[in-house]
Amino acid sequence: MHKNKNKGLDFSLDTLRHSAAHLLAHAVLDLFHGTKTGVGPAVEDGFYYDFLRDEPFTQEDLISIEKRMREISDQDIPLERLECSKEEAIKLFKDLNQDLKVELVEEKGGEKVSCYRQGDFVDFCLGPHVPSTGAIKHFKLLSVSGAYWKGDESGRQLQRIYGTVFFKQKELKDFLYMQEEARKRDHRKLGPELGLYSTNEQLGGGLILWHPRGSASRAVIEDFWRKEHFKEGYGLIYSPHIAKLDVWKTSGHTEFYDALYPPLISDSVEYQLKPMNCPFHIMVYQSTQRSYRELPLRWAELGTVYRYERGGVLHGLLRVRGFTQDDAHIFCRSDQLEEEIRRTISMALRILKTFGFEDFDVFLSTRPEKFSGSVKDWGEATDALEKALKAEKIDFSVDEGEGVFYGPKIDIKIKDALKRSWQCTTIQLDFNLSEKFDLTYVGEDGEFHRPFMIHRALLGSLERFFGILIEHYNGNFPFWLAPVQAMIIPIADRHNEYAHHLYQEMREKEIRTEVDTRREKVGYKIRDAEKNKIPIILVVGDKEVEQESVSVRIHTEGDKGQFNFKELLEKMLDLNKNRDLEITL
Repeated sequence: MHKNKNKGLDFSLDTLRHSAAHLLAHAVLDLFHGTKTGVGPAVEDGFYYDFLRDEPFTQEDLISIEKRMREISDQDIPLERLECSKEEAIKLFKDLNQDLKVELVEEKGGEKVSCYRQGDFVDFCLGPHVPSTGAIKHFKLLSVSGAYWKGDESGRQLQRIYGTVFFKQKELKDFLYMQEEARKRDHRKLGPELGLYSTNEQLGGGLILWHPRGSASRAVIEDFWRKEHFKEGYGLIYSPHIAKLDVWKTSGHTEFYDALYPPLISDSVEYQLKPMNCPFHIMVYQSTQRSYRELPLRWAELGTVYRYERGGVLHGLLRVRGFTQDDAHIFCRSDQLEEEIRRTISMALRILKTFGFEDFDVFLSTRPEKFSGSVKDWGEATDALEKALKAEKIDFSVDEGEGVFYGPKIDIKIKDALKRSWQCTTIQLDFNLSEKFDLTYVGEDGEFHRPFMIHRALLGSLERFFGILIEHYNGNFPFWLAPVQAMIIPIADRHNEYAHHLYQEMREKEIRTEVDTRREKVGYKIRDAEKNKIPIILVVGDKEVEQESVSVRIHTEGDKGQFNFKELLEKMLDLNKNRDLEITL
């Protein structure tokens, strides 16, 4: 074997993280003899390594592994690159009793195989790596979860240990603080605690039950969404949840889309649960002959779709199997294309800012490996999207190969309160489905022409967007979005009548209100309302009844004193009307 020491002193964060994965595997093999090693890449926030072992790793094990990693780091062991033949590498890993590595070398190894050694640990790897284990100092093991070998659910179940590493201790400390904040904000914890939604294994994984409180916020989002679309000249569409399988063959989904559920059979005809809404909107277009004078046609739908996601990737509201997409399709002429794309970008940013998002990353996604249509059409469509972005003076990055099979797209990612990035808006230019479904309009010249199609979703999935909102606001929704906007707390039973009078007035003005008439102490009821993150708490007693007033508390801010009820009601109506993000009284 030819040894080539890595003497480089400069290396990237990815290199540091990949080297930390090797350090993790080294420590595991030192402590748990007989463990088989899988793969250990760097990932966005750190690294992981997969292990095959009969006994599950415990939190105590992670503490021991991290301690051993620090001991190996302190030894400052050099990392050496080894080059050998494929046969030598197979023999090496067979001698080490590492069956998974043998399998990887057999599948991925070329004539020459690259490995890295640190002390008595050796791994099949292209590198690069840090010069020695002493360069890996500021790290932390985070969690352990299950993983399938090569992602195959029918294959062997491995254990995946996650960790993170940084160049500086402060960077690690800041990251761990943000991780803790993210845990506190986790919508999977807050959502059920606040009575917003739940899941149930009897129902099935990835299927969401919206509770009355969560549904109240969803209704506000949907009502706002509809009004904005009416302003922009959209018509609303409602479409079925299934269609004949042939529809999806025509659209290309059966050939290019991997997340279809198996077909349903009725009266010897195969039907498909819809993964998309596009074919239905196309059929509305086809219902009559269209003229150039009608275009552009803008149609929107809050359409529920169904996509098969593997059980291992399901994640609360963020990754589900049934969800409602704020979908729309624009049918337009070529001379209208840039204007329609620009209008859509502007509308998307305006709506996202209303929800409190101000920081965006914009990407132009280009042709993937599997695509429909010609390379020429893809080039022209990509140029049209790029031209619109530049006309709107929007900075963007090119995301190579991330377009959908029927066309390139613009993706707008929002950043939340923790500066995490979330995909929301997608604007896709489609030149394929018009051809596949033979869509036409009669032009000014009296001839038939193909319309262009723009697919777009602004919020994306309502489920996912709501999960993002929960985490962004830590459940402390702005007044206009809050499931319960005000809680009325009577001090004693004799104040219940006045409390219910206020309740009725507020409900008539569409302020989402509840009354807590439980025979509990006022302090307990206030704490409970605070725990449920209700924006405004109104306490009423003898003085308030006499003066037709309320004592006001603002969530997280405390007592604000006494207010005339009628004046307070007007202020709450203004908060709703203006969709204010903060409460000012």
